[in-house]
Amino acid sequence: MRLSTRIGLAVGCTVPLLVAASGWLLLHLVARDLHRVEDDHLRRRAAAIAPDARALLRATHNGRPKAADSRERQLFSSALDVGVRVVAPDATFSGGPQPDPSVSLPVQTSGPVTVRAGGRGWRVLSRPLKGPATSGTLWVFSPDTADRAQLGAVRRRVVLTALLAAPLSGLLAWGLAGGASAPLRRLTRRTAGLDPRTSAARLDHRPTGVTEVDELAATVRTVLARYDEQAARTAEALDTARSFSSAAAHELRTPLMSMGTNLDILAGHPDLPEPDRSEVLADLRREHARLLGLLVMLRELGRGDLVEAEALGPVDVSEAADAAVAEARRRAPDAEITLDAPPGLAVHGWEPGLRLLLDNLLGNALAHGRDAHGRLRVGVGVCGAGHQVVITVDDQGPGVPPEARERIFERFQRGPDSTGSGLGLTLVAQQAALHRGSVTVTDWPGGTGARFEVRLPSGTGSGAGSGSGSVGQLPGRRDWLIGTAGAAGTVGTAGTNRSQSFPKDRP
Repeated sequence: MRLSTRIGLAVGCTVPLLVAASGWLLLHLVARDLHRVEDDHLRRRAAAIAPDARALLRATHNGRPKAADSRERQLFSSALDVGVRVVAPDATFSGGPQPDPSVSLPVQTSGPVTVRAGGRGWRVLSRPLKGPATSGTLWVFSPDTADRAQLGAVRRRVVLTALLAAPLSGLLAWGLAGGASAPLRRLTRRTAGLDPRTSAARLDHRPTGVTEVDELAATVRTVLARYDEQAARTAEALDTARSFSSAAAHELRTPLMSMGTNLDILAGHPDLPEPDRSEVLADLRREHARLLGLLVMLRELGRGDLVEAEALGPVDVSEAADAAVAEARRRAPDAEITLDAPPGLAVHGWEPGLRLLLDNLLGNALAHGRDAHGRLRVGVGVCGAGHQVVITVDDQGPGVPPEARERIFERFQRGPDSTGSGLGLTLVAQQAALHRGSVTVTDWPGGTGARFEVRLPSGTGSGAGSGSGSVGQLPGRRDWLIGTAGAAGTVGTAGTNRSQSFPKDRP
């Protein structure tokens, strides 16, 4: 049922009820006014004829019939248009319009009352008659006109008005509701053809002045926008899943094939000499470690792509660097690792991500930072530079060739002899971009070696490549698991799933 029809029916049913209720109140008020007029008239008549009624009782009590007849005629003449009844202990005199004597009257009334007799109403007023030697009651009667012509006319008009109000008000409400709902019907027609699954067309709504319709149109636009956003997220999630599957399958193929070959050797040669057997087992352990590291790195890339702004907070970079250096010293007890990090240097960021950045920079330096004499010396520094916090990791290895510095942050970029996953520096670039910072690699200022430098906004101003209002916000593009998103200050485009050979191992 249409809204206009519902409104028409509701109004068509409600208005007659309101008219009937108003008519009932009007009848009550009119009846009260008529009774007041009648009662005032009865009181005036009773006051006028009361002396004649007392004289009639005295004449009757004194045994003067002629005087009593004269007083009775005078009493009825004074009554004019009302009925009179004088009731004494030994006589009753009545005249004029009044109910039948068999109709019982109230014993005592303080004011006019209504008495019903033969389907007719009477207004009745009594007055006590008291004298030195006589007593009685004067009754004055008047037809109850409030039950007749006036109220009957009002009642008929109320009923007629209610009967006419039902269809007329219903039709009027239906027409007005139809006009008021026209913008809603237009909105319905415009939205009926929208299919976000097959078309990019969206609702083009102009304000109609009808608040409800405009609010509904805004809600529809919001719902469609949320649908588009969710569809985009779903597409990104599917792309991520496809990319993850492709990358993982490609990168896992080689170590799995190698492990399969080694397992075949162990199974096919149970009498394999101990030196060869130990070499095969060592290969299996290396491939297992490589697989485990690859899965861990892929998981960390996914975490970085999915982190939300609510996870960001104040992070003491000096404390994070101290913890990372302590862990690196435990992993490489033969390495000489120094730390220069004054306390109190903080950024607004994701603490697990910053720790991951430091761990991977140190892991890269430990893997490739040995000098020509086999010594492993790594220097870590944290300092403030204006509105930035600068993290540096230096090693004295062979360094990174200039032609490779733009590619080492891409996924699965590693040298031919590398045993790593090719994702460590990708994680560093991801976390730098996540914190609106930058990461670069240059030569070590002290001679041969490499320096990795990360610049992050400190939270008190704008950093390189970020506006002053971007601190604490996440970058709009986060697809490091799908392809290498460009970090500020890092030269790199969408990554490839193919492992590239370049001097990342610095042979």
